[in-house]
Amino acid sequence: MTSNSSLLIHRDISWLSFNYRVLQEAKDPAVPLFERIKFLAIYSSNLDEFFKVRMANHRNLLRVGKKTKRELDISPKLIVREIQLIVNKQQEEFGKIFEKQIIPELKKHNIHILRRLDLNEAQRQYVENYFKEHMLPYVQPVLLVKNKIRPFLNNGALYLSILMKAKDTPTGPREYAIVKIPSDHLPRFIALPSAPNRHDIIILDDIVRHSVSWMFPGYHIIDTFSIKLTRDAELYIDDEFSGDLIQKIKESLSRRHVGPASRFVYDRDMPAQLLAFLKDSFGLDKFDILREGRYHNNFDFFRFPDFGMHHLKNPPMPPLPYAPLEEVTDFFGAIRKSDHLIHVPYQSYEPVVRFFEETVRDPKVTHIKIVLYRAARKSRIIQALMDAAKAGKQVSVFIEVKARFDEEANLEWGEKLERAGVSVHYSFPGVKVHAKLALVRRVEGRQARIYTYLSTGNFHEDTARVYSDFGLFTADPRLVNEVVRVFSYLETVQPPVQPFQHLLVGQFNLRSELEHLIDFEITQAKAGKKAEIILKVNSLQDEQLIDKLYAASKAGVHIKMVVRGICCLIPGLKNVSERIHAVSIVDRYLEHARIFIFHHAGEDKIYLSSADWMVRNLNYRVETAFPIYDKQIKQEILDFMQIQLSDNVKARLLDKTLNNPYYKNGGDLPIRSQLETYFYIKRKNEMEAAAPALPKTKGS
Repeated sequence: MTSNSSLLIHRDISWLSFNYRVLQEAKDPAVPLFERIKFLAIYSSNLDEFFKVRMANHRNLLRVGKKTKRELDISPKLIVREIQLIVNKQQEEFGKIFEKQIIPELKKHNIHILRRLDLNEAQRQYVENYFKEHMLPYVQPVLLVKNKIRPFLNNGALYLSILMKAKDTPTGPREYAIVKIPSDHLPRFIALPSAPNRHDIIILDDIVRHSVSWMFPGYHIIDTFSIKLTRDAELYIDDEFSGDLIQKIKESLSRRHVGPASRFVYDRDMPAQLLAFLKDSFGLDKFDILREGRYHNNFDFFRFPDFGMHHLKNPPMPPLPYAPLEEVTDFFGAIRKSDHLIHVPYQSYEPVVRFFEETVRDPKVTHIKIVLYRAARKSRIIQALMDAAKAGKQVSVFIEVKARFDEEANLEWGEKLERAGVSVHYSFPGVKVHAKLALVRRVEGRQARIYTYLSTGNFHEDTARVYSDFGLFTADPRLVNEVVRVFSYLETVQPPVQPFQHLLVGQFNLRSELEHLIDFEITQAKAGKKAEIILKVNSLQDEQLIDKLYAASKAGVHIKMVVRGICCLIPGLKNVSERIHAVSIVDRYLEHARIFIFHHAGEDKIYLSSADWMVRNLNYRVETAFPIYDKQIKQEILDFMQIQLSDNVKARLLDKTLNNPYYKNGGDLPIRSQLETYFYIKRKNEMEAAAPALPKTKGS
């Protein structure tokens, strides 16, 4: 194991660096205006989840006074302090981007965000009526009194803290109150009566500010400042191995919204006296509080009105059809003849939906099995599973109910599926099932044949529009037989008798085989032969595999990486990682696919996977990495990775500085990999339509 912490970046510091890459998109003038606003929302949503989970963990260690050396020999106090410094700096930049860039750009397009003092008489009347008709039942004014029972702040809810004086004692002490901003019930952005060709908006917070004096008629309002408390969202199931795990999860979910504080954010213009009072009133300490701007819950920018100005958004890139599975009449026959790879969102997700919907009306289908980690709210896939069960098929679904923030939705889906006659299996104690697998069994003549779909992403029709993922349809016995063994393990909790020879499966051979593949490249390099590894992952954090990659670099293996998020490995260190080059790509689609390519003496062993190179994925999850055997599909993946590695528009260089400089790659011709990928697939479609290729055969 790496003993020198200078060879690693703390995972949470690296994650904050990733989130800053998201913020970079918000300040890039080349990004359309409404997309920049969306990136402000993504940045804020990401940060909110980070504090609910990761920061909450550090805060718990601080609360119990624990010393830990688990995370790179850094104490909880030091890492919390470092996180706060980074987040405060980023929040200041967030405010500048919004105030100095976004608002002036909106004004250029006659969109004006008004504050209460900017309102004309008609708008003021509209705001007052809106408050009385829509907001009054939700604002919940509370007077704060020192040393009295502290009010409970709802998790993630917005409040105004109020600084005021009693009218009858103007020389008396200042008093304090809070009022809820009901953004959980009402839109955050309210369109106001406006002049022709002009769009005026007021933020819900400022309607509450305008109306505060009505709620405290005996007081003179001095000023108001927004606050928000985020609570620990971990479930904390002490023992997953005994008792009813599902019942424990349900009970833990009911406690999630009343957990301890993980972050208290406040308007940075708030006077110190008020902040000190609030800190005392809500039992907070200095590690809980963070400065932000005038507004919080900025993920509400996802719903910022566009007024039909589509020219201020990304130009449409409608998913391209995958004709071999969308236009064919014999769907399973097409898979039987050859493997098929789809790449969403560049290509349509319809083949995946059709994979399940075909089973409902196909009399030859007898069994369907699937692993569900996250699913769409309105899921055609789940509807097809229920319809298939009602049609007499044997349908088996494994649902991972420990998928964070989707626990309740997954439990509800499980109950609906069971009512429809589906056999439902739930979470394992101690591990999460994160593999993305499905299979269909058909009786064809005198034999039964298995068809399978393996993916890097969830069975989720909504995220398939914005997450970049690969999915493989195959009837190759080498793969389907092992997928059957994975499902057998999930349903019986009995390890397979036969070892996996083709799939790499978490809990069995995933880590060991990855290490063997790296070792082979090291052996090749030491023998003076070509040795190369190309990786695409969301996160790289596992110290054992980082050690292997460092050893490979030292031995002469050339390593190229595209890492979207956490990267604890430090590329370019002298005598350690000089042959490792890493970039991160942040663009209109979320890079979500995992690809592992090993030169392997010219054989190009290529795996697609659900697994990141993190301790949790390799040690505590059931994951799959599946090999690509079809030569044409192999070439497509190699082409795709070459496009990614050539990006000189949206790629950022990953190094020890964590400065995220845009990587120009030494080329004058701009290459934006997501656009290039879309047009690569489009050109391929056009060429195949103009001159249809000879039919592929299995293994071609």
